[in-house]
Amino acid sequence: MKSHEEDEFRAFVESRRRGLVNTAYLLCGDRDDAEDLTQATLVKVYGAWSRVASRDDRDAYVRRILINTNVSRHRRRRVAHFLTDRLPDRAGPDSTADLAGRGVLVAALGRLPAGRRAAVVLRYWEDRSESEVAKILGCKIGTVRSQAHRGLAQLRKDPQLADLIPYQAVSPSLHDTEVRSWPTTAPH
Repeated sequence: MKSHEEDEFRAFVESRRRGLVNTAYLLCGDRDDAEDLTQATLVKVYGAWSRVASRDDRDAYVRRILINTNVSRHRRRRVAHFLTDRLPDRAGPDSTADLAGRGVLVAALGRLPAGRRAAVVLRYWEDRSESEVAKILGCKIGTVRSQAHRGLAQLRKDPQLADLIPYQAVSPSLHDTEVRSWPTTAPH
């Protein structure tokens, strides 16, 4: 790699690394695994930088590599990892502690199939448009819509998320059931 390409790659990594780690964390549910996933993704990006640099939307291309690397990691895994709502003891203040229920939400995301999880994370957590998500995942917008819809439906039915999902009861004279509404944007 030439010197100017290496500088361009470094600048890209410095500006995008935090976002990639956050997305990786939501995909795998563990901070250490997220760091490893991001590192493996950046190694692949470095090896293909000339191809990545020529893309119109580098971010979408790199996120696609991140998601594919995560899917490949799951296929190779022989021992199952289970997400938990308990965080390990940390020496300093945990920035995620400000978000009540984050561990429960991450565990629920971990129970979604990989395609639904990727669609929900990219669409609602990262607040990307359907067309951006379709481009990142390499699929049609309809697929993004159906995967996100099914993922949200599965999350709504998750009993461990019942306390986190705001709802309002509808008058019994109008309906016999409760209506639950899902937030339109993800907490950051």
